[in-house]
Amino acid sequence: HTGERPYGCPQCGRSFSVSSALVKHQRTHREGKAHECHQCGKSFTRSSNLVAHQRSHLG
Repeated sequence: HTGERPYGCPQCGRSFSVSSALVKHQRTHREGKAHECHQCGKSFTRSSNLVAHQRSHLG
């Protein structure tokens, strides 16, 4: 747990401690925000984030 983040995204400069996190992050540049809330129009890069957001409309 050194805090080292040797895997940098060439598109935005964000860095990660493991290569798999960088690969997952790079999908956000390719796919964009493809998951849109039909109630308010807010968009998310991951479907799981959309699902979590949609719970905010239930309250």
